[in-house]
Amino acid sequence: MRKLLIFLLLIAAGVGAAYYLGAFDRVTERRVERALTDAGVSPEMAECMAPKMVDRLTLPQLRKLERLGPEEGEDVVPLSGREALTRLERVEDREALEVLVRAGGSCAFETFLD
Repeated sequence: MRKLLIFLLLIAAGVGAAYYLGAFDRVTERRVERALTDAGVSPEMAECMAPKMVDRLTLPQLRKLERLGPEEGEDVVPLSGREALTRLERVEDREALEVLVRAGGSCAFETFLD
């Protein structure tokens, strides 16, 4: 019984340390970055946007943003305004889209200033 308790405490301490050091955030950040690049965002822009989005979105919202990616028969990057709007409508989460647009605008502005 004592060994089991010590084992559980070690696991809890390990998970706590990983959380404190940001291990879970990094995984999520990479996932957001990958989802953005899959949706046609340049790698540099996705790298800038991901940290800004992770802090403001819940995991379910991040999953909804994965719907921006191309479906069967669609190009990687939308070639028309209508196709882009169709992808945005698939997200069905206004707050998530607002965070996406703000992060993109912020990163575009930063790039412009550099």
